[in-house]
Parts: sequence; structure tokens; C-alpha cells
Amino acid sequence: MTNATQPTLSTFPSQRLTLSLATWGDPANPPLILVHGGRDQKHSWQNVAARLAARYHVHAHDLRGHGQSDWVNDGEYGVMDHVYDLASLVDHLGLDTFTLVGHSLGGNIAVRYTGLFPEKVEKLTAIEGLGPSPKMLAERKATPAHERLHAWIEGRRKLSPRQPRIMADVTEAKSRMAAAFTHLPDALIHHLTETGINTNPDGTVSWAYDPAGMGRSPSDISHKDFVHLWTRITCPTWLVYGATSWASNPESDGRAAHFQNATITEIENAGHWLHHDQFDAFMAGLERFLA
Repeated sequence: MTNATQPTLSTFPSQRLTLSLATWGDPANPPLILVHGGRDQKHSWQNVAARLAARYHVHAHDLRGHGQSDWVNDGEYGVMDHVYDLASLVDHLGLDTFTLVGHSLGGNIAVRYTGLFPEKVEKLTAIEGLGPSPKMLAERKATPAHERLHAWIEGRRKLSPRQPRIMADVTEAKSRMAAAFTHLPDALIHHLTETGINTNPDGTVSWAYDPAGMGRSPSDISHKDFVHLWTRITCPTWLVYGATSWASNPESDGRAAHFQNATITEIENAGHWLHHDQFDAFMAGLERFLA
């Protein structure tokens, strides 16, 4: 990991929840917000934030149900609730305009926010943040609504009682992290593990996210409304994808056509967590885009 100064930690309120916030860099610099993905947390941005902090005042929060932020009591985490939290953070920081970067779920949140408040975002980067591909959406639509909703109820029944995985210690947690991400360097595995766990009263550790919140809500906005938000984005937009990821490239599947000012990049030898997989290539692209 980088030896750059560690972030300042604070909290902010949103919808009766207290959410955790990390901040890097000089407050005199232009503001930039990083939004992490599902089952992730704010400190996973450390290397990206430390590099950007030379030019920006960088902020990254733990999404509700993640890291050190509060969990909701019913395990229901709608994407628009996360968008609301981002709007709360912008208000808390008193920002008129800012730069926005999001990964996966965080990219989805960032895109929605920018479509709702296009005047607030100067530049937007979404790392695999457009959600299911047209092919996946077509397959989902082919399933009758009652079958989809039955599956949601059964999935919710299974998720609701789930508790965080208990691991003996940080060594076991690191072993699990390393097995899931065999291509990442040991230093990054160490950082992602150390900052991504909670220590329980008995000394055991658990991942720092609510396992009950992994289901997809059927009450989200429609895909048509999501696309409408894309069309409202006026700022320069960088849509970046990993060449070996499961995610569909919006340039080849047609989704990029809905954006007014988008550049699409596919990074070789990178999967879904491309900012970890190919950090130097990603940062080179991001810094060119932000220049």
C-alpha cells in the first residue's frame, strides 16, 4: 500500500442513519467524491484517494450497511436510498460542484445522482456502473412478473436471518480474501482485509457489511427511468470497463448512445475490480480524463 497520509475520519447523518466518512487532502483543493461498490468499504479507495489527494480534497463514505456506517433494521437497501445518502453527503459538505467517481453499485449510484443533479457534477467516472446488460435485462423480462416476485420473496426469506460470517481471526479473513482474489498483491489483500472487518467482543472477526442486504429490491426505479437519467448527464463522463469482467461494454451493447458526452475505455487484463486489478492503467486513464 501507499505510504501517503491516512485519511481523517468523521461521520454525517442521512435518513436517521449515521454514515462513516474518510477524507484525504487539502480542503483548499477542488472536491472529489469516491463511491464504493457492494460488500466493499471506503478504505478500499486508499490507493486511488492518496494519488488524487495531491490535486483534490477527496471524500469516500461507507454506504449504509457497509463498513462503519449504520445498518437498516429490515435489511432492505434500495439503490435510491444510497443515492439519497450521497445527496446527504453533498449537503453535509456544502458542495456547489464536485467531481464524482463510483465503482459497480457505487457507479450506479453516481450515475443516478448525476442524472438527477447534472448541474452539481463537473466530471463523472463510472467503473462498470450501468447495471445489468441489455441481454440480462431481456432474459429477466422474459420471466413472468409473478415468478420474479416469488423468487424475490424466497430470496428475502433466506437472506433476512443471515448473520455476518464469523472467522477465528484476521489471519483466516486474509486467507479467504486471498482465495477470492488470487491475482492481487499481498499488500493489497492485507489492506482490504484489515479495513474490511469488524472485531467481535470474543476476539473473532466478521466482514463489515450487512449480509441481509445482498438481495435486489423489486421496488427500484424502472430501467426506462434509469436510462432517462443517463440522457440528463451533461458533464464529461468516463465509462470504464475491464476486458475480462462479466460486465457488458456499453459501447458494444448500445447503452453509450444515451449519454451526451461519454468516453468509453476497456482496460486489458482487468476484471470487475479493475482499479485494483490494473491500478496503474486505471489511474493513468483517470488522470488523463480529469486533467
